[in-house]
Amino acid sequence: MSEYYLEDLMKRYPMLMPCREAISASYKMLTECFAKGGKLLIAGNGGSAADADHITGELMKGFVLPRKVDEQMSRKLKEIDVLKGMELSEKLQKALPVISLCNHNSLNTAFLNDVDGKLCFAQQVYGYGTEGDVLFAITTSGNSENILYAAITAKAEGMTVVGLTGRGGGKLSAIADLMIAVDETETYKVQELHLPIYHCLCLMVEERMFGQGKTVIHDSEQFDVPNMIHDAED
Repeated sequence: MSEYYLEDLMKRYPMLMPCREAISASYKMLTECFAKGGKLLIAGNGGSAADADHITGELMKGFVLPRKVDEQMSRKLKEIDVLKGMELSEKLQKALPVISLCNHNSLNTAFLNDVDGKLCFAQQVYGYGTEGDVLFAITTSGNSENILYAAITAKAEGMTVVGLTGRGGGKLSAIADLMIAVDETETYKVQELHLPIYHCLCLMVEERMFGQGKTVIHDSEQFDVPNMIHDAED
């Protein structure tokens, strides 16, 4: 079913065809990370910071699939407080561990004032990151210094670095394990293509991690979603 989303993306945005293999590889990296208990850290500047928050929102709660808590969690919640536990059981949604590094204003401004603003993302990667995690580094030029410092720190931590950039990938391409580089150079045009890419990735990851034979409707098309986590190498 993940292939459906990728095919649909290519039909709607044929200019992204050169990125197809990189998107598919990124999906496999992310699902393998989550399946092994790892987490995703995301960083970007300006509009890309908003993209980092956007991706976090899609993965930390239900995107297009229901993500009901399991019976064991439901039982534990109700054992602590019957009424509130029932409400929590009905409303909580299974989440994937994703952290946007752009939203910690007190930390980032303190580090900027006390140490060096260019390293604010690197400091968070150093604090949050562990081996096996993934850093999703968004920079339209591929040359944003704070992103480069974060990527270097992530590699030193044993993390995987996925870059989402514009044409050529910039300096980040020499550090990242994988690059999704759209064929545009103007910032707003690059960002316009980044959104459908990460939406596609979120759809693919959610389906892989939470799909349980449910039926999903897309533009009057109906299809079955396969069962939860398959082998990470699929």
